[in-house]
Amino acid sequence: MKEQSKIPTSKVQRAAKFLKTGARIGGNYIKHYAKKVVDPELSRDELDEANAGDIYETLSELKGSALKMAQMMSMDKNVLPGAYRNQFMMAQYSAPPLSYPLVVKTMKSSLGQGPDELFDSFTKQAANAASIGQVHQATKGEKTFAVKVQYPGVADSISSDLRLVRPIATRMFNLPDKDLDVYFEEVESKLLEEADYALELRRSQEIAQECAGLDDVFFPQYYPEYSGTRVITMDWLDGQHLDAWLKTKPDQETRNRAGQALWDFYEFQVHHLQKLHADPHPGNFLFRPDGQIGIIDFGCVKELPQDFYTAYFDMISSQVLEDEQALRERFLELQFLYPEDTKEQEAFFTALFVKTITLLGRPFFAERFDFSDAAYFTEIFEMGESLRNMKELRKSRPRGSKHGIYLNRTYFGLYNILHDLGATVETRSRFQPAL
Repeated sequence: MKEQSKIPTSKVQRAAKFLKTGARIGGNYIKHYAKKVVDPELSRDELDEANAGDIYETLSELKGSALKMAQMMSMDKNVLPGAYRNQFMMAQYSAPPLSYPLVVKTMKSSLGQGPDELFDSFTKQAANAASIGQVHQATKGEKTFAVKVQYPGVADSISSDLRLVRPIATRMFNLPDKDLDVYFEEVESKLLEEADYALELRRSQEIAQECAGLDDVFFPQYYPEYSGTRVITMDWLDGQHLDAWLKTKPDQETRNRAGQALWDFYEFQVHHLQKLHADPHPGNFLFRPDGQIGIIDFGCVKELPQDFYTAYFDMISSQVLEDEQALRERFLELQFLYPEDTKEQEAFFTALFVKTITLLGRPFFAERFDFSDAAYFTEIFEMGESLRNMKELRKSRPRGSKHGIYLNRTYFGLYNILHDLGATVETRSRFQPAL
């Protein structure tokens, strides 16, 4: 893969990239409709392929929060057309890497020394390149390290990038611009945290220690002496990313073991720590032949306020779902309903969210759940399509607490990985409160 020797870092340079991409997309539409005059039955597939390629090329050159948004959207298979999803999935661990001279410059700026001064060996080519940074393998003595180096300008461009991405997202999801306020506020705060490598180092050490007793998950050791504002150094963990691991054709027992490990890892964090690794895309996990899983990135961590946690998990309990007054109170706390709603609005949104919770919460109400069930994921897809086309939602003010954005995203990402694994999991785990 071709390396980048520079990244646009100024607001003007990055805005120009977006404008250039917008012009290319406009040209794609002109070509599409010209062909459609000749062939009225022409599908959008070719147009989607062209647009997806142009958008991803720009985002991958910009990196940072722009590329992170693509990565986030690729995790939910129901959000984007296939052409966009396939392109955006590359952001999970195979974006175009940064050239070695820029890596050296970043490390000297952050640590005061370059890689050749710090380590016995250091790969000039990145082993993995994602949205915020890329990973190199290094050695010192008998130790082998993974050294994560942040891309230049990432931290400084987050807010301005989101302002550029916002109108694209508004059109893509057919939402009034005001409906994205709460979403972008939460996303911006998390992206700023992801660019804070000192915070990530501390959280990585804390959560790895707190989860050390869980079965079948393992964590690297971290090295503060080789870490800084834009560099994190940890143990190099052996294992394969999900797609490569599945190609080895692990048997059902091993896939179930891996699925159970992931489920328990997340349930323990949610219910015991009330904070969680909120970036469950396949690039953040390494699978071993026996089904054990290495957790390698804690850049995105969501801490759950106590009042939100209590209301959220009360809401998905069978007792509350069957108690009209208790459910109304929880919906008001979680901003699914508002005190100023009319009776008609309250009835409509109550019925809608009960239906949504019942479907998405189905694994929580079962002792065991088969995530290979394609019919279940078809139901979720069809529900998502229905919600996107629902004029009552588009015209309404935002519904749902901002604290649910990353928690819901985490469960969607987890569900998708478990579906890819084809795993059957004991979902009524020892960590989960009684529902």
